[in-house]
Amino acid sequence: MSDPRSDRFVRSHLKVRQMVLLLELGRHGSVLHAAQAANLTQPAASKLLSELEHALGVQLFERLPRGVAPTVYGEVMIRRAGAALAEMDAAHQEVMALLSGMSGSVAIGTVMTPSTGLLPEAVKRLKGQHARVHVSISVDTSKLLIQRLRAGELDLVIGRILDTESASVLNFEPLTDEPHMVIARAGHPLAQGEPLQLADLAREGWILPPSGSILRDRLTALFLSHGLDQPAEVVETLALPVITQLLMGSNMVVALPTELVQSHLDAGLLTVLPFELGVRMDMYGIVTRKNHRLSPGASAMLEILRELGMRRSSFSA
Repeated sequence: MSDPRSDRFVRSHLKVRQMVLLLELGRHGSVLHAAQAANLTQPAASKLLSELEHALGVQLFERLPRGVAPTVYGEVMIRRAGAALAEMDAAHQEVMALLSGMSGSVAIGTVMTPSTGLLPEAVKRLKGQHARVHVSISVDTSKLLIQRLRAGELDLVIGRILDTESASVLNFEPLTDEPHMVIARAGHPLAQGEPLQLADLAREGWILPPSGSILRDRLTALFLSHGLDQPAEVVETLALPVITQLLMGSNMVVALPTELVQSHLDAGLLTVLPFELGVRMDMYGIVTRKNHRLSPGASAMLEILRELGMRRSSFSA
């Protein structure tokens, strides 16, 4: 049950300028630079921060010889202020869209595999029903996308929830997992039909996702569990056009779901190497914020993704 005093605090003390200042303090770690970014004088910024700390009864920033650093309370306020300001921006965009006769907007984040099949199909269907909905799409790792979702920068994400803190404030609707195969160019020296060993692959150049991603961690664990060194020649990227060009122009290999490069496989430009990688990803799904009302455009996209996800599940069952 919420404390009425805290509700009164939010309504009567927390100002938009203070929320902007909190964000800029988090970005810059300096009252002077944060004040400049927020179009305030340094004394005015210091006063706003002091008023907020006094009203909350906690210290939000530790004063250092060269700047400031958020306390644990400050980190909470920075995150919540970012989400609140994002909501206000979204409300403004929605009102402007309605005034101009548009149907709103939707900002979607996705991991790589859905970006080549599920999501384009969903966007095509959305545009067929609501042609003037503005759609923006970000492709990244689940970790970064979930951070942006919690900050209010994205309406929904097709990805994974990787930590328990996020799981408590987000909804997750599972779609599918991603079996990975080792992909290389057609005519690759290892694509001669002979059974491969992991040691053979360890000597090749690899295209890998950034450190900290689930796939990178699982490939690292795979090599270590077989007593092998990590591949010495590595290119890190999530950009599919870069991946396919590197594959076709070199002897590098990559672990991907075949769905991502099916057109290249069908055209005989790439091939699946004869090795059972045994690496599967955790199930990805549709992720939204709990207790958050989506815009009309985002709601329409959510329903289409649910429908397409159910259809794909029934086909693969």
